[in-house]
Amino acid sequence: MLTVVVADDEAPAVEELAFLLGRDARIGTVLRASSGAQALHAIENSDVDAVFLDIHMPALSGLDIARALARKERPPAVVFVTADEDHALAAFELAALDYLLKPVRQERLNESVRRISDALAGPGMDSEGDVVTVVQGATTRMIRREDIRYVQAQGDYARLHTADTSYLVRIPLAELEAQWADAGFLRIHRSYLVARSQITQVRLSAGRASIRIGAEELPVSRRHLPTVRSTLASGRVRPTA
Repeated sequence: MLTVVVADDEAPAVEELAFLLGRDARIGTVLRASSGAQALHAIENSDVDAVFLDIHMPALSGLDIARALARKERPPAVVFVTADEDHALAAFELAALDYLLKPVRQERLNESVRRISDALAGPGMDSEGDVVTVVQGATTRMIRREDIRYVQAQGDYARLHTADTSYLVRIPLAELEAQWADAGFLRIHRSYLVARSQITQVRLSAGRASIRIGAEELPVSRRHLPTVRSTLASGRVRPTA
């Protein structure tokens, strides 16, 4: 059962969305907020799974709240609710899980709740960890681990990079590191986990190190450099100046 916050400076909009959410069996508690400050207060004082934010609120807008939440160690999922599409790009740059247009339809809201549930469950993996199930909007994709070149940390999320695109999943990088160590993935930096088979070059220059994967050059931290060098030396990828 999910606990969610509905924030909108228009009381009828709050009540309408709270009513629709209450009809979904996956929703346990709906907390109401008539301002950004009230929304932040509710989030700080309750175990909130998701927050439905109106973008156009005085003082603290929905975007302001999302930026504040992005600094939290474990932020709730963010869903924007608005009457226009002008801020869609900004919303998704803030890793919003969904973007609902008013008036909100029950079917569309149910889909948003499903996305929240899937995100909280994290990415699905088969028993061997060879396939990652990624939910993108209304689409579910099966990503083969062997197609993943490197993984980039983004807070409590991780972005899986393939040759063509990337996928955001709700799982910490440290957890993937532990699960995929035996599958040829190597931690090179606090923000990067890479597939050893995809590394084409290791560079050392002026005390700094980096590795190249395709056209991408990724930093190697001093902490991880000894392990990277010894591991890649055994695989015949030699550092160059």
